[in-house]
Amino acid sequence: MKIKRIEPIAVSFPMKKPVFMAGVEIRQADNILVRIEADNGTVGWGEAAAAPTMTGETVESMMAAALYLTPALIGREAQDIDGASVAMTGRMYGNNAAKAAIEIALHDLVGRATSRPAYALLGGKQRSRIVVLGVISNGELAADLRDAEIKKAEGFQAFKIKVGIDRPLIDGERTRQVCELLGPGLLTCSDANQGWSKDEAVQYARAVAGSGLDFFEQPVLADDIAGMAAVAAAADCAIGADESIHSLDDIRRHREYEAAHGASLKTIKLGGMQGVMAAGVLCEQLGMAVNVSCKTGESSIACAAAIHIAAALPQIAWGLTLSNAGLADDVTAQPIRIERGHVEVSDRPGLGVDVDEDRVRRFRRDIAQRHVA
Repeated sequence: MKIKRIEPIAVSFPMKKPVFMAGVEIRQADNILVRIEADNGTVGWGEAAAAPTMTGETVESMMAAALYLTPALIGREAQDIDGASVAMTGRMYGNNAAKAAIEIALHDLVGRATSRPAYALLGGKQRSRIVVLGVISNGELAADLRDAEIKKAEGFQAFKIKVGIDRPLIDGERTRQVCELLGPGLLTCSDANQGWSKDEAVQYARAVAGSGLDFFEQPVLADDIAGMAAVAAAADCAIGADESIHSLDDIRRHREYEAAHGASLKTIKLGGMQGVMAAGVLCEQLGMAVNVSCKTGESSIACAAAIHIAAALPQIAWGLTLSNAGLADDVTAQPIRIERGHVEVSDRPGLGVDVDEDRVRRFRRDIAQRHVA
């Protein structure tokens, strides 16, 4: 079975409500989908979100990269996913999100063609039911308290509070009140998305001491490992790295400098499903916790990929973060659903998501195509 056609598609999904995080207000999700067709007619789908401040990639750059990578893949055996990844690396440096969309589509295609779920291509299923973090991202106390109360009533057992939006003491008090409402025995974290300086992040960490927060994610800029270490030394909770992690070496470095106790792993940062698997295995070896996460605004395609990864990893102590529920619509008539704060792993072939191509056309964006040298 050989790769016959690769089609990158720019899409824009409306959000149900704005998502507020440090320095960003997300009202629509700008992503690319990748449709790969094999010579036997089997089709696989992948996805990657634009994340200029995390990966440096926009929809336009991902479209150009996917088109540039295509000649290295056409005619290759679809089952040789590792070989495809090597071919993409040999043709183009970086551009991990564009590569991830292609690599996810290959897992979907091969799984469908061989009647195996994607997790089987990653080494097998370790768990069938996964805890999902309920994201609280209103940036305002009363709204956050309402949101937390609703999510707790719905059965969520893990929560992520977006901070780095206001001054550290104000966000610290908001965090303390949300933690108090949620109560003990739950997994609770906050995420500053690089929103503070080292001193501000330390101030926040001290303000939330004793609140029951389990971990504090990405308090400072991605390349400030000394700042991460300083916050880790000041905090009474674990520190997680997200935007800081783009390679296995990044994970090793954060462990060596005691700058993080765990990592949030995304396909767009690590080049796809196999990249996240390798990172998760390394975290287990180093005694670091793992959160598998989707970028805000990814549809059921990317979320399904995250679920299959989370099912196959040795451990996901910090749970799974999905984002398709924040979309006003999805690419499938049967979006991934969270029930009582958990998601069930699909045993259907591939990603287990039936993409509706009419829906894809509805959200398609026309952008000027640029060819890279």
